Amino acid sequence: MSVIGHKYWTIFVVVLAIVISGILYCEFTACLDEDLIVLESPFAFEEVSSPLVVKGKARGTWFFEASFPVRLFDDNGKELAVVPAQAKTDWMVTDFVEFEAELNFATPATRKGYLVFEKDNPSDLPEYANQIKVPVSFNLQASSKQTVKLYYYNPDNDKDSSGNIMCSRQGLVSVERQISYTAIPIQDAIRLLLQGNLTASELASGITTEFPLQGVELIGASLKNGILTLEFKDPQNKTGGGSCRVEILWFQIEAVAKQFPGVESVSFIPEELFQP
Repeated sequence: MSVIGHKYWTIFVVVLAIVISGILYCEFTACLDEDLIVLESPFAFEEVSSPLVVKGKARGTWFFEASFPVRLFDDNGKELAVVPAQAKTDWMVTDFVEFEAELNFATPATRKGYLVFEKDNPSDLPEYANQIKVPVSFNLQASSKQTVKLYYYNPDNDKDSSGNIMCSRQGLVSVERQISYTAIPIQDAIRLLLQGNLTASELASGITTEFPLQGVELIGASLKNGILTLEFKDPQNKTGGGSCRVEILWFQIEAVAKQFPGVESVSFIPEELFQP
């Protein structure tokens, strides 16, 4: 090959490499879809750890009922977490709407992974489906624990001017505990609450609890459109009783759940539970 031919071949290879790099980059980023979603954090290829807070803005058409799914995968395609990204303002517009989500996940098996921003498509029709992938890298050395608040009850904080117990949320007191990062931190925190393990110093400060209640278990949870539904098992009807008692029991569970992003209200099933 002549010197001139070799020169042009080198230029061709360099240009081809640049083009291929651009294609691969755009395959995993919103570089061609910035008219749909613009990310504030994380950036493409940013190192992340749990909990991962995702912020940005998306067209209102990307939402349904004020949310859309955000999924996190490792490099093997294993789903690590999925949460609804919640609109922070009115979503029934065509302009950009700010959103935020928090993903909790266990330590992944791979160094690399990717986020998927999935257009909410209640019809399930393929012509309305869309998604954007953003590559990330995982900080495998990050802490595997997170701090959560458990809410118990101190009757001394819940009295009116006459000294009567008001049976209100005013008596709730938070204590901090450490739990492992998993895909179900809300359930993990509530299950820890139900164990009722108060320290000696917490008991001495006046904090009380009726937990654990024999046979009472949390067996599942679902979060949709800001409403968290908790499913319990209570074969011995230990969650029943007087109105003051059942309200205090429920207030504790509700407060633990509401500390997590995306939870606006909390309900329970079966409906026969927590009844006077």
